[in-house]
Amino acid sequence: MNDTRVLDTSTGIPNGKLGMWVFLASEVMLFGGFISSYVILRTGSPYFSIPPREMLGVPLATLNTFVLITSSVTMVLALDAVQKGSVKGLVRYLSATLFLAFCFLGIKAYEYHHKWLEGITLTSGLFGSFYYTLTALHALHVIGGIVFISYLLAMALKGRYDSREHARVEYAGLYWHFVDLVWVVLFPIFYLL
Repeated sequence: MNDTRVLDTSTGIPNGKLGMWVFLASEVMLFGGFISSYVILRTGSPYFSIPPREMLGVPLATLNTFVLITSSVTMVLALDAVQKGSVKGLVRYLSATLFLAFCFLGIKAYEYHHKWLEGITLTSGLFGSFYYTLTALHALHVIGGIVFISYLLAMALKGRYDSREHARVEYAGLYWHFVDLVWVVLFPIFYLL
């Protein structure tokens, strides 16, 4: 039961989980630096203008928030399925998570196009610069999650499933919940405040 490929650190924490936590800590610093800069400039710079609320697209961003939170639920259900030994459930919930991730990106692409036409661009001011930088960085992380989850889905569909895949579903879940948590921070600072 003690698989040395999975548990081979002196701390007793699996290498993959430790690696994912270290990676996520570095990502917290990356996003934290950008978000802190945004908040400081927004509250302290006389040159920081916020577009009118009608231009921000709050209903669409709210829908996107719901989509990502739902994808976190499907990721939890995927982990639950794999812990119960249900490869069919794993495939179903990983597929649902991927579908929701693509929905998020599609809505975000539509929103980018709409904002650009409204005049919110990278060069229209500090708000536009921060908005596109942070949301595009987040979208890249969503794409990274899509790649990771697609790999897990491919392994499950091929029947190549063992204890390492079980752990990898957990690690993918950690990553995916981080991506969702970042959006839960970005949503209010760009759309509600």
